[in-house]
Amino acid sequence: MGEMYVTITGFAHYYGKKPFSIGNVIICQKDPSNKFDSEAVVARLPIIGVVGFLANSTHNTAGGTMSSGRIYDKVEDKFYVRVLFTTQSKIICRVEEGEEDALMQEIQTQMQSQDNWSK
Repeated sequence: MGEMYVTITGFAHYYGKKPFSIGNVIICQKDPSNKFDSEAVVARLPIIGVVGFLANSTHNTAGGTMSSGRIYDKVEDKFYVRVLFTTQSKIICRVEEGEEDALMQEIQTQMQSQDNWSK
């Protein structure tokens, strides 16, 4: 299928950029019950919950990345992304392929290394 890239936005409403160190893995989950966007994809981490959403508008999707609407039918209900770059308002990530157990282990390790997850 080739590499796919996405933009995470809305993180300022949750934990800011703290969860988005370069190289970190984030869980993405389709959110079809979202009353604002039927193609919404939430970005989250275990224990702390929602950390943002995949961008789904030409106004907030970074150039070269796919909106949640474009990627929605190309991914499973739950998938993983890896942080590649951050800007003031966007987190650019690559959709990760790999074993779920290995990716979850990586998430557990990265969360243990974080000092303060408070809002």
